[in-house]
Amino acid sequence: MRIAEELGVQADVVLYLKTPPDAATLRDIIAKLEDPVTDLVRRDSLWAKLGLTDADVATADQVVEVLVRHKQLLQRPVVVTKKKAIIGRPKERVRELLGG
Repeated sequence: MRIAEELGVQADVVLYLKTPPDAATLRDIIAKLEDPVTDLVRRDSLWAKLGLTDADVATADQVVEVLVRHKQLLQRPVVVTKKKAIIGRPKERVRELLGG
């Protein structure tokens, strides 16, 4: 959000735990995503606790299914414009997308 403000770009912040994206929204993001779709899923302690493997999120359909069931696994930040979507790590990528 700070980078958007610095660049004078209006941004809507979605608090993904309060308002998680539904399957249709995730599919819209994936359609614009420049990163591998599997990168949308965080590999953290919840991932390990659930016993998930890379094979469980190898396709767009699998990613959508996992993220709808376990919203906490959504990698963030995800920055979406009308034409593109990226995972905003490192944060310089956000600057490049919004400033370029």
